[in-house]
Amino acid sequence: MDTDMLIKKFERMGARAKLNEPPRQRWSLTGSGPFSIDINQDRKGEFFSLMLNPTMLNDCCVSDLRPRDRHLLLQVDFRNAGQERQKFLCGHDERHWFVAGVPESARASNVKTAMEALKPSSVKASQARVGLKAKDGRRRKNRAFVRQGEWFFIPRPDVQHDPKLVIRNEPLSRGIGSKPHMVEEVVRTGGERVYVSYLHPAGLTEIEHKRWVARNPDRVKRVRFNIMVRNAGVFARGKVRHPDHKTIVLNGWHEVVMNTEHQASAMRHVVFLD
Repeated sequence: MDTDMLIKKFERMGARAKLNEPPRQRWSLTGSGPFSIDINQDRKGEFFSLMLNPTMLNDCCVSDLRPRDRHLLLQVDFRNAGQERQKFLCGHDERHWFVAGVPESARASNVKTAMEALKPSSVKASQARVGLKAKDGRRRKNRAFVRQGEWFFIPRPDVQHDPKLVIRNEPLSRGIGSKPHMVEEVVRTGGERVYVSYLHPAGLTEIEHKRWVARNPDRVKRVRFNIMVRNAGVFARGKVRHPDHKTIVLNGWHEVVMNTEHQASAMRHVVFLD
């Protein structure tokens, strides 16, 4: 594993990267695993922090580098024969560096295919419907969608909603700990009501929550649950704001979908995104 070359390729992308190998006993005591990637900040600004356990990794390397676009594809190979190779798209988006796990099923081989792999099927269908060119598909705004961070907004001029269903200044969030994207107008359709906490970021159903309360009566007052809607159809209109991104304006209703990074098992190695 050539760690010097690894650092140099991050530098060629325009980023700083640091290797942060903790004492060996940390792995044996906590079982934190062979690899993690984080975005940290010091006096010089943001940098990628890579934690590598060489006894559990065959290799960690950059398989594709696009300096002009400030993106690279990081590939991690594990010694465990049963653990699948994992890939991470690292790059710069508007104001900050980011890292996203690429779904293993996509078999992405370079930055371009990794970016396409992060698009949900509804976004790809919209691209095909309007005949979008490949180069335009990498832009944050085009005829098929508008993107802000991990969220895609697909134009739906055929959709109309009852004004009584419109919620104003509604947050879009992928879970506990993420910075929400604030949307001027939102309509939610369908979905399932769930109870979300730091212990259960994916949410518990009504029945699951009642069971949790029954099993943990001494923790009920200490663990705060927020009631949210999971797997709802979401439509947005107007301004979308986020501290890390330029405000966008959606003229007319747009269907809201999140990128596919949650489908990647590699995401468990990502410590920090927002």
